[in-house]
Amino acid sequence: MHQIHIQTSLNNTIITVTDSDGNTKISASAGCLGFKNARKSTTYASQTIAEHIAKQCVNLGIHEVEIFLKGVGFGKESSLRGLQYPGLFLRKIEDRTPFPHNGCRLKKKRRL
Repeated sequence: MHQIHIQTSLNNTIITVTDSDGNTKISASAGCLGFKNARKSTTYASQTIAEHIAKQCVNLGIHEVEIFLKGVGFGKESSLRGLQYPGLFLRKIEDRTPFPHNGCRLKKKRRL
């Protein structure tokens, strides 16, 4: 079973396809497809990357994938939309975005 890891930040979207052992098969980011500067963080860029990755997966014979999302960027939903390509079956979608349980420790109170 192959896995697709989608990392979205406020500046870029990176998509990596790995096999079940973790070996990278395909990798792409917004900069690879010619998006520069502020356009790398748009939803259009992440959807274009996902379509590009999906086409390469089908060409390699990868038909069933598990998807793991991580990050707070704008491209999560649009990259999922781009991965819905004919011949690519999305087996599982999991969000692995880390979030603080209790936050950082507060500064000590000021004494006068």
